Amino acid sequence: MRQDPAQPHRVGTSGRENGLKVWDLQRPKEPLFRAKNVRNDWLDLRVPIWDRDLQFLPGSGCIVTCTAHRQVRVYDPKSPQRRPVLEATHGEAPLTALAVGPGETSVVVGSAHGDLAVIDLRKGRVLRCLKGVSGGVRGLQCHPQTQLVASCGLDRFLRLHHLGEGRLCHKVYLKSQLSCLLLSTQHDWESEEPPPAVEVKEEDELWDSLETVPTPQKRGKKRKIQEG
Repeated sequence: MRQDPAQPHRVGTSGRENGLKVWDLQRPKEPLFRAKNVRNDWLDLRVPIWDRDLQFLPGSGCIVTCTAHRQVRVYDPKSPQRRPVLEATHGEAPLTALAVGPGETSVVVGSAHGDLAVIDLRKGRVLRCLKGVSGGVRGLQCHPQTQLVASCGLDRFLRLHHLGEGRLCHKVYLKSQLSCLLLSTQHDWESEEPPPAVEVKEEDELWDSLETVPTPQKRGKKRKIQEG
């Protein structure tokens, strides 16, 4: 479930075998918009529904979703058709998180295998891939004024990427498996340069670098063996 930032009384819901719906919290009896499933595939089989994340595009009123079947779809509630007006496929793993980039012309998607990609919503193609993630992505958020995107996931790292250059600006190890994040818009990001990249040792390298301490041997009791 996501809230429309332009109209806070509107929310969107979707899930597994639960198509996209837009609700008005002031009139919650019936949804304002109910998406229709895409047409059957080339074998004339029904395409399963499994939306993993969604976001509103305040400038256009459209809604963009990502699915566990690797699709990124854009819906326009004002269009007479209830099916997606744009659909793109990315990668080979389920897409688990989505964030709208600055300008609302692109989105950043993350997969269960740690892939991060920037997708152009105007042409439905991949602009660039963001490297440095090794675990499933669970949370994404783009800064509204700068070219920065924050990501977190099951590899226990919080990462900060630059969207324009695609480079990793910063990462920090947070010990637990992360599921979501929130950027503070009150902080003046533009007046400060992005923090330099910090070399953080992976978990296996950290354990290998520790000094080995010999374990004291336990003294066992001697048993007398009586020969028969």
